[in-house]
Amino acid sequence: MTEKAESQLASTVLMIRPVRFESNPLTAASNRFQGSTQASSEEQQDAALDEFDSLVEQLRDHGVAVIVVADTAEPHTPDSIFPNNWISFHADGRVVLYPMEAENRRTERRMDVVEKLDAELRYTVREIVDLSHHEQAGHYLEGTGSMVLDRVNRIAYACLSSRTQLDALGDFAQRMDYDVVTFEAVDRDGAPIYHTNVLMNVGEKLAVICDEAISRDQQRSAILQRLEDTGHEIISLSYDQLEAFAGNMLELRTQDGGRLIAMSQQAFDSLSDEQVSMLQRNGKVLSVAIDQIEASAGGSVRCMLAEVHLPRN
Repeated sequence: MTEKAESQLASTVLMIRPVRFESNPLTAASNRFQGSTQASSEEQQDAALDEFDSLVEQLRDHGVAVIVVADTAEPHTPDSIFPNNWISFHADGRVVLYPMEAENRRTERRMDVVEKLDAELRYTVREIVDLSHHEQAGHYLEGTGSMVLDRVNRIAYACLSSRTQLDALGDFAQRMDYDVVTFEAVDRDGAPIYHTNVLMNVGEKLAVICDEAISRDQQRSAILQRLEDTGHEIISLSYDQLEAFAGNMLELRTQDGGRLIAMSQQAFDSLSDEQVSMLQRNGKVLSVAIDQIEASAGGSVRCMLAEVHLPRN
């Protein structure tokens, strides 16, 4: 089957407004970025809500359409603020649902969200590609957290971890017609990095990657060459910048056709002047403070944005 050509950049994103946000103990073992908060559950939720609303407002002010859906109080889904882990939307009208490692994240998958886009907002949903059955075998693939998609060249970059496993990756690749480029990436202490999108982002012309985290020289060289071969200028990040969530940025399309690069304030502050200049030559940079979300949940701006590539009726 020949798939419809897809833009790399989305001009619309889905965001889930938190109701009971807090640090999730079931994800702490594999996500070494989370848990650096002493705030109570109520304090975490209140701060996260303020940060979420600020990010929504600023994205809209900069010309990105934002679809906001409220989380539900029950079941308790402390990480629902990160919808890109359970769903992705594609230009041919397909919606992919993903297998999640933590049991209390699996209930984030909500068909009412898909139905809202289809029936109320008049997006075309042609098919649901449900990969969640891989959970039964203990095989996980957490959406565009586990994979960084080059949608134009149909390449899925994926660093392997307990949350990103080959069986589910192969199923995605076959059903969605993607080439998969897998590699091993570790933090400065040698522990596997849980999600690919904390160490790299692929935009239209620019790619950002913490290549020093790729432990095997041959894999590192092959990935950098693949990015160059697909026409991307590369910004290389350090471990310090990785830990400040600089890899967790996302390039978007604005209503006037420009490029917007969204990231957290912590991520922006970690970048050098030269790196900022490279980004600014590529598009407008938007940085928003989400310190509580990052400290509590170990995810940043890119994790909060599920790009909507579906066609409109």
